[in-house]
Amino acid sequence: MPSTAGPVRVRIAPSPTGDPHVGTAYIALFNYVFAKQQGGKFILRIEDTDQTRARADSEQMIFDALRWVGLTWDEGPDVGGPFAPYRQSERAQIYKDHAGILLGNGQAYRCFCTADRLAKVRIQQQAEKKNPGYDRHCRDLDPADGARRATEGEAHVVRMKAPLAGDIIVHDQLRGPVTINADQVDDQVLLKSDGLPTYHLANVVDDHLMQITHVIRAEEWISSTPKHVVLYQAFGWEPPQFFHMPLLRNSDQSKISKRKNPVSINYYRDIGILPHALLNFLGTMGWSFGHDREKFTLSEMIEVFSWDRMSLGGPVFGQDKLTHLNELYLHELTPEQLVDTVLAWRLNRDYLLKLAPLFQKRIKKLSDVMPVVDLFFCADLDYAHVLGDMKIPDVANKDVGKALLELIEKLEAREGFEPAILEEVARQWTTALTWKPKHAFMLLRLAVTGRTASPGLFETMSVLGKELTRRRLRSAAELIGKTPDKAPPAGT
Repeated sequence: MPSTAGPVRVRIAPSPTGDPHVGTAYIALFNYVFAKQQGGKFILRIEDTDQTRARADSEQMIFDALRWVGLTWDEGPDVGGPFAPYRQSERAQIYKDHAGILLGNGQAYRCFCTADRLAKVRIQQQAEKKNPGYDRHCRDLDPADGARRATEGEAHVVRMKAPLAGDIIVHDQLRGPVTINADQVDDQVLLKSDGLPTYHLANVVDDHLMQITHVIRAEEWISSTPKHVVLYQAFGWEPPQFFHMPLLRNSDQSKISKRKNPVSINYYRDIGILPHALLNFLGTMGWSFGHDREKFTLSEMIEVFSWDRMSLGGPVFGQDKLTHLNELYLHELTPEQLVDTVLAWRLNRDYLLKLAPLFQKRIKKLSDVMPVVDLFFCADLDYAHVLGDMKIPDVANKDVGKALLELIEKLEAREGFEPAILEEVARQWTTALTWKPKHAFMLLRLAVTGRTASPGLFETMSVLGKELTRRRLRSAAELIGKTPDKAPPAGT
């Protein structure tokens, strides 16, 4: 069955390797809108074949975040469907079988090159200023000999036989034909030595078997699509229609990243952005509703959606515009709706129960509560009054800022955000820097709370959550890093 025949079927396929990214919601939105307008199906598939990076908590966070913004799916790991399973880690045999098909029809081959040999090839290519890539050393091995060596247990991967000459054409529905010469396409690994597929094999096999008709994804995947076209041809399958969406950009046109701006959906939830405001904002990224209108509902977007309203210029993910849209939605609420919204956001029993152990021993009357806990209800802090204290003795400010950024990376590498985990990571960080804990922890307290005295540091970080904690540490790091060190007194 051709993949573009029948009802529209689209998918998103996030990897559970971290916090849910606004880029995932952006791509999911356009898949969802197109599917619903066409009376089709929207599928969620989890691409978790990279077991070294996959995290147990990340998958559920993806589900929760997408549902929070108002997107649901017709098929997926948690709702089932006719093409289950929808987790790639549960489809390993399917990929092995399809790699076997390509080996059988001569469109793939076993490669027995060791990591040491491949490293030497890369060094030689660099020395000769050649394009990096596999040198096809095993391409012409006798298939029977390769099968024998594999049966005997010799470590190997399976590579596709990319064409050696000619053009590969990707028919992008937003850009027109994109032509790539075959010499730019490597003999890509399809099946790794551990038996798990690479992204390329799993992506193509899953899209075909799940009858995906339109692949709507970010433009960063354009460079991979020629490999996918080659694979479709190798299997004898018709490819889906490809739409490569423009990447979300910072104001300087760089790709948005957590190192410049918050990119986690959970961050915007935690600071009080309304889900429909965020979804509305994402709908304006590269797409025009028409008549200069920027405020619209999901159902209104579905009603008027068309691809010819898409602009390929890099849409700017502007915080001010998002805040403005959120303000418009907030101002439309009735007083009753506003109260309900605030209560649902933070002023609810569950959240206050987390705060109670932190402030109970620090108050003498109820009016003392808000001054103690206000830091838990704001996004960014004003460090002006504590900046002079945000230092480590005998350490340059730029190095203090750099160390805080390193701590963020260490926290992100650990699963979980409980006080014990936070303290363990912080103490290891402090020890590695040879800083005294009292100095390091005061720095962290000031960065996270903006105060010299506050409830327990790691308990506070845990209740604030990963997103706000990370945002504050990064803001403090950037501020400290830009602050000149005090010059020594004259005459010393």
